[in-house]
Amino acid sequence: MRSDTVYTIAIICALGFEMSAVRYMLDREHPRLPMKEGDPNLYVLGELSGHNVVLATFPGNQGKGAAATVATNINRTFPTIKWRLLVGIGGGVPSDRHDIRLGDIVISMPDGPYGGVVQYDLGKDTEDDFQLKGFLWPPPSELRQAVQVMQSDHLTAENKVTEFFTQMLTKSPGLSSYTRPLIKSDVLFNPDYLHLHGQSNCDSCDRTHSVERTTRTSDAPEIHYGLIASGDRVVKSATKRNLAAQAVGDILCFEMEAAGIATEFSCVVIRGISDYADTHKNDGWQYYAAAAAAAVTKELLSYLILK
Repeated sequence: MRSDTVYTIAIICALGFEMSAVRYMLDREHPRLPMKEGDPNLYVLGELSGHNVVLATFPGNQGKGAAATVATNINRTFPTIKWRLLVGIGGGVPSDRHDIRLGDIVISMPDGPYGGVVQYDLGKDTEDDFQLKGFLWPPPSELRQAVQVMQSDHLTAENKVTEFFTQMLTKSPGLSSYTRPLIKSDVLFNPDYLHLHGQSNCDSCDRTHSVERTTRTSDAPEIHYGLIASGDRVVKSATKRNLAAQAVGDILCFEMEAAGIATEFSCVVIRGISDYADTHKNDGWQYYAAAAAAAVTKELLSYLILK
């Protein structure tokens, strides 16, 4: 009988659709094990790129406090966990240096004095109130080395996001909600152009206020490596987004859970970009972004060599 001691990697997701994206990337799913008393986490067990993995999602609210509780419970239930990945969606920070687009993926990696994840506090809901609270543990050396080799390989070969995503969709018609939205729906608006109040999408927004970007030569989403900012509140302001980038130097993505885990355990954060952390935030790209992050997770683990 399979025991809880064969699992060495934990993949933590804040939302159910994020965990489902990883679940249907699994090469094989394992039967569930009896739950331990006092652990409310929802687990899916399986094999991914040659590793026995535990998928976990939050039983309640999002946020760094919930993430820390989930990670602690995983350690109690699965004592042999060596590596942790936080996988899901985030808000991108496009810039002249980083051409980040919806559906792209950001992987946390050290940059300058920062370990890959920086913690912020928005404070009051004003346009210029952004406070950097510090930086958190860098990724474990083995995971960091795997990321670096994968990054090097992608200089001469395309990533496998599209390949793995296509394989996932063939598993069931029920996964059609993860289909990639039309590229024309990916619009980056100027920071000073706010979303029209009361509109659920950007169909009525004036695209003359959008940023002109070059057409990519490949349809494959791109992977970016660097800093991820983590806090307790969603960033929905291009002004705050850009101020944060200025304060730290090179933030690529915002999210809400990593600070809770990285203060306790070293981990890698993988985020599919579902919006631009501005007032034009909507749900249209969330499922695909989650699947893209799951696909990168699968590819990354193929670079993590078992000892």
